[in-house]
Amino acid sequence: MTDIRLVGRSSDGDHLEFTDNDGNTFSVRINDALKAAVNERRLAAVVEEAPSFSIKEVQARLRAGESFAEVARISGLSLEKVERYASPILQERNWIIELAEKSSPKGTSLPLRDLVIQRLAPRGVNLNQISWNTWRLDDGTWHLVLMYPSSDGERQATWSFDSNKRTLQSRDDGARWINGEEIAKEKPRDRMADHGVLFPAEGEPTAPPRLVAVRTDPMSREEETVTKEIPADAKKDGVTKRISIPSWDDIMFGRSKKKNEESEDEN
Repeated sequence: MTDIRLVGRSSDGDHLEFTDNDGNTFSVRINDALKAAVNERRLAAVVEEAPSFSIKEVQARLRAGESFAEVARISGLSLEKVERYASPILQERNWIIELAEKSSPKGTSLPLRDLVIQRLAPRGVNLNQISWNTWRLDDGTWHLVLMYPSSDGERQATWSFDSNKRTLQSRDDGARWINGEEIAKEKPRDRMADHGVLFPAEGEPTAPPRLVAVRTDPMSREEETVTKEIPADAKKDGVTKRISIPSWDDIMFGRSKKKNEESEDEN
């Protein structure tokens, strides 16, 4: 075994750096497991200072996913003391993550760990930069979250995990993509609804076609016959130009202008 000594934190603050007698350097990521290991022996030495929350209450909140800072603020305890209480909870959560990674999501045959590698590694994702988190829900299942870097920032995928049955159920498109499930595409009806335009969905009955009269060339020919003559009675009432326009019956049934004029003469 090689003896190494602590140099300090890395420049990004996320790792501890070590070196050995030969000048080789090593780094360890600062994660929940490391914090739990450091604080485990100190937990028994914590002196109670009449806390407003019991250790059990603090641990229940941490198990449910609340952060150290949130629990410290609500309970009135120091952040250091909350971290000490968290040791067994962090160990439990790490165990749940390991158990979930070995389990196969619903509808798949590979364990979750292999699916993650199969999806992310070919796309150039550094597997050392992915992280997991989990917390227990009220129904006893665990909310499992995978976070990984991408070109447009950090992405995540979430599952629900039943540790007793060892079943994983995807909860978002990120998890469905990891599992290789088909992601449902949004229908045009759904996309256009926000804009006030609706299209019938596939298989939805539509209204029967409606017959509508369409004006064609005869209309144009009838318009050419409009008279521009000024009748005598029009001069009397001050109208300088009166245009006779064919009625819709003329257009639809083909009555001639001559027939109309004969009718006017009879009147």
